[in-house]
Amino acid sequence: MTQDAANRDDSNQHVNFRKPRRRGLITRFGIVAASLIAAVSGSVIAGDTTAEARPACSDVEVVFARGTVEPAPPLGLTGLSFVEAVRSQLPGRSVAGYGVPYPASDQFGNRLKFAKTVADEVRTTQNRVKYLAANCPRTKVVLGGYSQGAVVAGYAVHAGLDLPAQYKAYDRFVPPPLPASLSRNVAAIVFFGAPSDRFITDIGAPPVRVSTPYRGKTVRYCVAGDTICDGAPVGGPNALHTLYAVNGMTLDGARFVARRM
Repeated sequence: MTQDAANRDDSNQHVNFRKPRRRGLITRFGIVAASLIAAVSGSVIAGDTTAEARPACSDVEVVFARGTVEPAPPLGLTGLSFVEAVRSQLPGRSVAGYGVPYPASDQFGNRLKFAKTVADEVRTTQNRVKYLAANCPRTKVVLGGYSQGAVVAGYAVHAGLDLPAQYKAYDRFVPPPLPASLSRNVAAIVFFGAPSDRFITDIGAPPVRVSTPYRGKTVRYCVAGDTICDGAPVGGPNALHTLYAVNGMTLDGARFVARRM
């Protein structure tokens, strides 16, 4: 996908491409490791929304879905890096991270099971936003996801999921759109390495179309040459798809979030 083509996407989302810079990656991996330790010792929430487990309301909560079998669940390395980057850009505000509790499965061959897993976690993501709106109405919500997680986050704010004819048997798993009224609670939506429209079409999944109330709050980041998000035909990920936690894009995403506050 070219930059011009990306800008013409009818989702009207901001799309950011960046050529990877090899120098300094070892240092950045060290920073990510330190960020992981800091995030674990800070405010990370892992899926329990019961009243008994409810934490104090934070100023900002990052609701993030990790990538396929990504290490460091529930947030994943990219999510941990992003949450810490958001904290760095919002001094004086409390920032919590909520890792969407899902398996991030790589069992793509079992389509029915895989589709149900994704649908369940779309509902979990939506329910977290609803929960925060009801219990912490002043908390600004930031939705995010990496790779498969970006699809989960994107479907959570979908404008309507139209399954291809061969998948109509799965219609009963499709969650309804998130109410437009909750858009006031969602400050920003950030996708890292989200599968391209070409990729999504090739695997026969419904396209990720963010609904109008959320569309202008959405940004997508894609490393130039990352075959998952750059418009290449469907296939396995290359090494470039693993760089989002360390190449500066999570900081760029955090700056986008800060501007939306």
